[in-house]
Parts: sequence; C-alpha cells; structure tokens
Amino acid sequence: MTNLRYDETEEALRESVRALLRAHSPWSAVLARVDGVESYDPGLWRRLGTDLGLAGLAVPEALGGAGAGFREVAVVLEELGRAVAPVPYLGHAVAVRALLTCVETDLLGEVATGERIAVLAVPFATPPGPPEPTVVGGGDLTGTIVGVADALPADLLLVPATDGLYLVEADGPGVSRVPVVSLDATRQLCDIVLDGAPGRRIAAGHAAVGAVTDALTAGAALLAAEQVGVAQWCLDTTVEYVKQRHQFGRPVGSFQAVKHRLADVWVSVTEARAVARYAADCLANDSVDTPVAAALAQAYCGDVAVTAAQECVQLHGGIGFTWEHPAHLYLKRAKSAAIGFGTADRHRAKLAILADLPG
Repeated sequence: MTNLRYDETEEALRESVRALLRAHSPWSAVLARVDGVESYDPGLWRRLGTDLGLAGLAVPEALGGAGAGFREVAVVLEELGRAVAPVPYLGHAVAVRALLTCVETDLLGEVATGERIAVLAVPFATPPGPPEPTVVGGGDLTGTIVGVADALPADLLLVPATDGLYLVEADGPGVSRVPVVSLDATRQLCDIVLDGAPGRRIAAGHAAVGAVTDALTAGAALLAAEQVGVAQWCLDTTVEYVKQRHQFGRPVGSFQAVKHRLADVWVSVTEARAVARYAADCLANDSVDTPVAAALAQAYCGDVAVTAAQECVQLHGGIGFTWEHPAHLYLKRAKSAAIGFGTADRHRAKLAILADLPG
C-alpha cells in the first residue's frame, strides 16, 4: 500500500538536508551567485553529493551507493526546492535512473560518490516517452541537443542517439556546451554540440528506449517533489509576512481577502504534496502505476508551484517585486519547472490515455 507519510528516517534526512542548506545556501547566497557568471555552487554540491552521500542515495550499497531509494531522493529534492539550491541534483538523479535501468554497474559506482556528475542529455522540456534523438550515432557522435538542464557542471553525458544510448565525456574532444539565457538562473540551461565526439554505447534498441523512458518518467515524478518544496516555501514565507506587516492598524493577514487567498494556496499545496509523494513511492517501488503517477504529479504540481509563487510576490507587496527579495527566484524556478519533462497540458492528455478516458 502506498505510504504518503514520511517515516522517522526520512524526516531525519529532511532535517539534515535543511540544516545544511540553511548553513551553506541561504537565499542571500543564492541571490549573490545568480548575479555572477556561474550560478552553480560546486561547494554545495560537494557537501550534498559527497559529504552527505546523497549523490548515490538511490544506488544499491553493493554498487557503492547509500542503498536508499527514490522516496529519499524526493525528500532531498523537496528541500532543494525550498532553498532554490543551485546544484544539479535533479539532472544527476535522472541519469542515475537511466544507469540503473541499463545495469551499468561501473558507471553507477563512479556517480554514486558524487565525484562525477552525470546528466541525461535531452532538452529539459522533453516529456516521458521514447526518445527522439537529434544526434547521429555510430561511434563518433554528431548533432545538437538544445536546452539541456544541469549539463554545464556535468562530467558525464548520457546521449540518446539514433542507434542507442551513449556515454560521452563532457570535457572530451568534439563536445561543446554553449550556455543559453535561462529564466531560472539557479538552474542554467545549455546547448550541447557534438562534432565527431567519441562515445561508448551503453544500450541499444529496446534497452536504450527503455532506459531513456524510465529516466524521463523518473524526472517527471521527482520534479514534482521539488515543485512542492518551492510552493511550501512561498506559502510559509508569505504567511509569516502578512502576520507582521500592518495596515490600517491591523496585520495584513487579518483581512478576510488575504486569508482566503492563502487558504486556497494551503489546500493546493497539501494536495500537491499527496500526488508528489504518490509518484515518488510508485517510482521507488517500480510500480506499474509509475507512468500514471508521474503524469498526475506533473499535471498538478507545476501549476500549484506557479500559483504559490505568484501569490508570494503579490502578497509581499512592493518588496516582493524587488530584486533584493528572493520571491522572484522562486517565481522563476516555478515558471521554468512548469515545462520541465513536459507541460501540464501534455501530461493531462497523456493521463487521459493512460486512464483510458473517453475522448
């Protein structure tokens, strides 16, 4: 039976991640970093991925990982969403899922330590399903992949090509990564250009299609957890603000119009948490319902995060519109994530097919 509640171990993990982010990635540090050339925080990744061992959370202990699962990965992503943390954890987790499906034991050992970051080289907006490669295989790879998330700091690229799934060294010959302007500066995108880049094929045929499909489904399910974290921060921060901000001699939050708006957000976030945890639980247990759960999560959680972030900006009044306040970071993360692994409309259409609803 699906368990939508976190147990003591999962809550302890949450507290550890939250404490680390509070100490090493406050919003002021994130804001200062996105003003620079590189928003990715390598020091924070080292603490999370290597020191805490979270890079290999879903990798079995026998392969060098922590031996936990994707429920725990979802817990981490919820906290990373709360902090709009600039680390490639989501992209790395998606790549781990692809490697698990391919049973690439040597590579899993490398990425489980966090010393090497891996990402699946597909556009961030790619929905779950069979890949549509833009790269020609055959050994040396040629082609361009646009709008890939988390690829700039990556060491290893998993590239879907016309004849299979390839492993490519990100800094290898024939590989160029061109940064593109991203709405969400805390998760930079880039175009990957391959010009005769040497690659090692790790899966072919149905195995390659299955690995990429599994990875994209995992991405949709896990992104929902991050979106819940974004929405929860926006709700918590706004509630605290309207309790302190006074107008006409009363706290702004005492006005019924404000209370009703925040009550609606609370209901939406609570519902989003339920569908996100359902998706994570299905993913962790390799349930046959995972595609349905992932589509359901992305059909709902993206819109909730955007609404919560918009209300955060609006109910913070003028301060919510300023660069100095972090509200815009959350709005941009929510807006950007809303198209990640497929839009809500696309997932609703897929959900209708999966649930065999009449057209």
